[in-house]
Amino acid sequence: MSGEADQRPGFPRGERGATAVTDRVVAKIAAQVAREALSRFAESAGHVPPRRRTPHVSTSVQRAPEPTSAGRNAESPAGRQAVLGEARLHITVELGYPSDIGAQCAAVRREVTERIRAWAGMEVSDLGVSVEQLHSAHTRRTDRERVR
Repeated sequence: MSGEADQRPGFPRGERGATAVTDRVVAKIAAQVAREALSRFAESAGHVPPRRRTPHVSTSVQRAPEPTSAGRNAESPAGRQAVLGEARLHITVELGYPSDIGAQCAAVRREVTERIRAWAGMEVSDLGVSVEQLHSAHTRRTDRERVR
């Protein structure tokens, strides 16, 4: 079947279309991966209310430049996966307190970078993780009494 596709008239095989990954798709992948990474920290996840566990992600995606014929010949088919572009991300999270905030942010950075590369075929050039709010057992009190 692949032999028939190569013999069809029209565009050469390497020029028959393109895959584009939008900002929104990258943001959804990053939010899901960040949520999964943070869920592994049980001491922190228990303090954050369920409606606040979804990280907020802002993205900027640049498509990879179109390969030239020289670039196609220079790269072997058995080489690395083609990169579809470059993503810049900023992820805002809410964490439980007390917990290891640095380890949680590092886990988010590491896992988001790996999965964006694997699932979207993009390199992550810039990834910032900021903590918007810390939640403790004391902040979830229902009687609105000030904790001293």
